[in-house]
Amino acid sequence: MTASRYQIRPMTCHEMMIAVDWAASEGWNPGLYDHECFFAADPDGFLIGLLDDEPIACISAVKYGETFGFLGFYIVKPAYREQGYGIQIWQAGIDRLQGRTIGLDGVVSQQANYQKFGFKLAYQNIRYKGLSGASQSIDPAIVDVMTCDWEALMDFDQSVFTVDRSAFLFSWLNQPNSHALAYREYSKIVGYGMARKCRIGFKIGPLFAQTEPQAEALLQALQTRLPESSPFFLDIPAINPCATSLVDRCAMQPVFETARMYIGLEPPVPVNKVYGVTSFELG
Repeated sequence: MTASRYQIRPMTCHEMMIAVDWAASEGWNPGLYDHECFFAADPDGFLIGLLDDEPIACISAVKYGETFGFLGFYIVKPAYREQGYGIQIWQAGIDRLQGRTIGLDGVVSQQANYQKFGFKLAYQNIRYKGLSGASQSIDPAIVDVMTCDWEALMDFDQSVFTVDRSAFLFSWLNQPNSHALAYREYSKIVGYGMARKCRIGFKIGPLFAQTEPQAEALLQALQTRLPESSPFFLDIPAINPCATSLVDRCAMQPVFETARMYIGLEPPVPVNKVYGVTSFELG
């Protein structure tokens, strides 16, 4: 391997489609408009590795605020694995987030490798699959997100995610073929969720709520917005027993698992309010 032949640099927004297509090839079922939303989170946070100008590797190293970052999209094209290209782009991602707490959602089989770099397991996330049912009555406390005060919505999101990500969410919640709903109680936002179109069916995330009944009402309302019998996916933290109870009650089946890991001080995420992870790529 000649070092000068291999270059690592930030992706353009157009090149983000390469990473999303690779993610689809890995079976990660990305959203149809994920690339634009992810790029909005941190335009310099997506790195591409090129060998003789051919894209062969990628990683995301997205900065949130001044103290937190998240790794994702760590992919090397199969023909170029085990040749040292992956570890170089991995290190470039780590270097970009140096001095911050860094989180990731990695496949369980790679958990031991991440531990070698100092990452510690926080909990498992489990992806569940369900099928949308027939339309049903909607809790009157549930409203379209776009009717809510934006600052109030961002305050609620930050109370769960713990850091500001308003630039990302503005793009995320406004993407085509999506549905975003909030739960308002006495004019106060106490939960919200979103469903977006993916290569296969829909993914629901985030799904944040103060209580299990609120989360269930949001989940049911989001399902009602989907085509009947459409597959949908929900990624829950396994350590939230209320989330586990909810997916069991909805007859959803586990299909995939990741390890949520951190290096540095683990953020004080109130996992009891997380009924659906926003994305495994950006946290």
